[in-house]
Amino acid sequence: MRGPPPEPRLAAHVYGHQAAIQQFEESFASGRLHHAWLISGPSGVGKVTLAFHLARRLLGGSDLESPAGRRISAGTHGDLLTIARKMDPRKGQLKGEITVADVQPIQNFLHHTATEGGWRVVVVDGLESLNRFAANALLKILEEPPPKTALFLTTSSPGTLLPTLRSRCRVLALAGLDEADMKAVLPDVPDDVLHRAHGSPGRALFLAQDRDGICAGLVERALAGEELDHENWVIVSQIAREAEGFALVCDLLGEALAGQARDAAFAGDLPRAALMADRAGRLGQMRLQSECFSLDRAEAIREVLALARQG
Repeated sequence: MRGPPPEPRLAAHVYGHQAAIQQFEESFASGRLHHAWLISGPSGVGKVTLAFHLARRLLGGSDLESPAGRRISAGTHGDLLTIARKMDPRKGQLKGEITVADVQPIQNFLHHTATEGGWRVVVVDGLESLNRFAANALLKILEEPPPKTALFLTTSSPGTLLPTLRSRCRVLALAGLDEADMKAVLPDVPDDVLHRAHGSPGRALFLAQDRDGICAGLVERALAGEELDHENWVIVSQIAREAEGFALVCDLLGEALAGQARDAAFAGDLPRAALMADRAGRLGQMRLQSECFSLDRAEAIREVLALARQG
């Protein structure tokens, strides 16, 4: 069996997204390459992989075995800077936002001469995670970029960004991968999981963590209004011990509630559609609060399942 796809920095190939690559190549060939590219699309669809692919193109590292290619893979290329959420050592998880202190190194990086005499490239992973101060700091950088500078900014939520920030970027909007590309990326993931992932390899890997369907079964019983017995509470405790257990339950339940809201709307039952949409929104708030404040995972799972059982 093959392992999971390589991390974005190490990927030798981009599956799908050929239209986006073509747009970039045409701009590059024209000699008037835009300085900022906003790569948007669903979570796990390959936005950061594409960003590094384009960065390699500018830095002469498309061949992973070339000197520049090896430096990019190792994270030691002097003309490539990556900004993303950092780990919180106290909580052992990623911080909830990218701060102005995280963004400030971009200014110094771009105003130094390129170490290899060519382009300077910045990849910002998760633009929606920038807090207000960080977003304003990045906006100032985008307003007056130095020559031969390229910024690749990824986001799953373009609608949440500052309009002034979006307006200074050229957008590459990515759709989900087709069936053939999904199977090429993840040949060992079952077809039913690939189908539920809606063209997102990252989501398929996430869903595949529910190897025995334990989380899915728990959510299904809660949605049916069943009161969970002692055996099921033991399962809740087991899920809570898994790193992504709580997130999986929330994801599966959120998808089900959104589907119920959509089905009710199509059927003309607007009150039920509004009710299900409200519950999906409340679920999102509960998930955010639990993750931000490191609440007890087992208790958090019990609370979201109680939300599902409300009918």
